Amino acid sequence: MADKTLKVTLIHSAVASVKKDQTATCRAMGLRKIGDTSVLPDNPSVRGMIFKVKHLVAVEEN
Repeated sequence: MADKTLKVTLIHSAVASVKKDQTATCRAMGLRKIGDTSVLPDNPSVRGMIFKVKHLVAVEEN
């Protein structure tokens, strides 16, 4: 049985109009440019990171 994953895509810029900690959160998730996608494990720490930048990303459950 495989662990669940989340596909996270950056849809808005995380550079100019957001706080520095939100930009750092996006980078920690592997998202640098608009359109970048990362597949991350579905766990509470990743869910918290997504919640922090929910206005910048799109999330799909795998």
